[in-house]
Amino acid sequence: MANAHQHTNRLIHEDSPYLQQHAHNPIAWYPWGEEAFEKALKEDKPIFLSIGYATCHWCHVMERESFEDEEIADYMNRHYVNIKVDREELPHIDRYFQDVYMLLNKRAGGWPLTIIMTPDRKPFYAATYLPPKNRYGRPGLLGMAQYLYETFRDKRDNVYESADSVVSAIQELSAGSKSGKIVPVDAKKVMDRFVKGVSQNYDSVHKGIGDAPKFPHASTLKTLLEIYRLRGDRQALKMVTDTLEAMAHGGIYDQIEGGFYRYSVDAMWQIPHFEKMLYTNAELIELYSEAYAVTKNTLFADVVRQTVENLDERFCKEGLCYSASDADSDGEEGKYFVFGYDEAREALLQNGFSDKEADTVLDYYNITQSGNFEGKNNPFVHDAPGPERLDEARKVLRTVRAKKHYPFIDYKIQTSWNALLIQGLFKAAVVDRRFADKAQKSLDRLLEKLYIDGVLYHQVVLPKKPKVRAYLEDYAFLIAALIEAYQNSFEKRYLDLADQLAREAQRKFHQQGKWLMSDDAFEAEASVYDASYRSALAVMLENLLILATIHEDQKAYAAAEEKIMAEVSQMMESPHNFPSLTSLCLQYRYGWTLLKAPKEVLKEAKDLRFEIRYPWLLLKPHAQEEILVCKIDRCFAHAKKIEDIVSKIE
Repeated sequence: MANAHQHTNRLIHEDSPYLQQHAHNPIAWYPWGEEAFEKALKEDKPIFLSIGYATCHWCHVMERESFEDEEIADYMNRHYVNIKVDREELPHIDRYFQDVYMLLNKRAGGWPLTIIMTPDRKPFYAATYLPPKNRYGRPGLLGMAQYLYETFRDKRDNVYESADSVVSAIQELSAGSKSGKIVPVDAKKVMDRFVKGVSQNYDSVHKGIGDAPKFPHASTLKTLLEIYRLRGDRQALKMVTDTLEAMAHGGIYDQIEGGFYRYSVDAMWQIPHFEKMLYTNAELIELYSEAYAVTKNTLFADVVRQTVENLDERFCKEGLCYSASDADSDGEEGKYFVFGYDEAREALLQNGFSDKEADTVLDYYNITQSGNFEGKNNPFVHDAPGPERLDEARKVLRTVRAKKHYPFIDYKIQTSWNALLIQGLFKAAVVDRRFADKAQKSLDRLLEKLYIDGVLYHQVVLPKKPKVRAYLEDYAFLIAALIEAYQNSFEKRYLDLADQLAREAQRKFHQQGKWLMSDDAFEAEASVYDASYRSALAVMLENLLILATIHEDQKAYAAAEEKIMAEVSQMMESPHNFPSLTSLCLQYRYGWTLLKAPKEVLKEAKDLRFEIRYPWLLLKPHAQEEILVCKIDRCFAHAKKIEDIVSKIE
């Protein structure tokens, strides 16, 4: 393959699909590693670091415009050491440099992320997408690279002074996020502030949190749902259900095939950025399932079923799922997903729909002659009931799509994101009990492929062997999935492995009072802030609390409490900015409840965990006939029948 291309760089030897995409750029890319670092020091060149991922639209744009440009490549190769990083392969490195971007630009970053560093890897410049030349009010890559190189060459002391200040500021930011004090937790105040904080940023017209671009914010909605279950807060529930209904009817949801895109570019949920990410769909499967358990809204159950079907069709193979699909088809954003008015209408007519029926379908999906996306149409629906032949219509519109190329799929299989999906599928058993069996089979397959000879790995590109060892997020999300497997099957092997991995995680990632994202040479501190998906650290701490409760181990419970309280001070003033930590704080305050009963009784009561008003219930088999309900330090109720115990728990 290399012989068929004019250029081939060192990325050709990498497994990452994203790095492979750049293996034939004229820029002499290096992967993150010692070879590149040694070259920068030896040749005294600044480092140009570019971070992205395989299904990132603007990463593709920057590649086409700049990284394939011979003039830009010639300059970059002569004056910089150029490094490419797949943010999904090395999430801790991405997280560190996203913090650098935030520090330097006073706003959140994104991808592609552009970082310029000194030869000894101290960052002094950060940007996201850069056009090749100055335009759109943005500096061009070539001009920026020339200016920064000349500044480095001629004003080296100034550059190092700036770089040192960035490194120091990042260290202070990390250290300053924790007060070191034990903060008393006023649960009512935390919940009041959380609901108020979310409501102040809530779009009461189009529903959802924030303005354009609008993201699902699954962890925020999940915490609102828990607050409703704790104290019957109708405002919290309404924000959740209205948002979930708006997304389910909107264009952020693929109305034809199911599954969610990453976010909506507008405030009305109509036009998405057409990437589909495994983590987005995993978290939303769980959220819609939990919302269905509370409300019994059949729309939520339908969304869960269709989303799982879409993942099965497009993402999953032999029980494991790929990480993402692209927004682009044949280099055109959204091409596969959108419809021309004439092509959609003609397809319906040719498949037995009358003129009136076809028009009803097109009106339902808002497919118009003028279009809503570059002259074409991304389907979204109103609250009106669907046409009588809606399922047939969807099948017909799928055949229209089938004539086009499906977007590129990043075929990495990641432990963390698959574990998120497995956890979501276990929760989806409240919609369809078969999802629990599906989740258990996927979990066993994940362990087979990514937990080898007692070593957990972060990702694999099948049929190759995994190389990258697991990060904190892999441990955290996998342990959570193992706990759900135990709650579903009561097979001790899952609980034993969860215990073992929890001990390993603490040994690897909890160093000198700090939690790290990885245990390699690059030190990036883990955060309780929810970014693209829920905080791995918050999930890890929740795991420790749950495992201690299941084992009724007060010493382990006290140790988990201590670690939780070390983080809590960050969120007390604005808990809505830390939804997973807020949930964890409330779990600590109210405690997990343990329902102990014979295994046969518990198997009949699995859905109780999601339907009972109290949100934190665990099941544990025991040999006695009597049913007991306990906290970590006491049992407070007993009964002969499950139905007699519910009110006592609530």
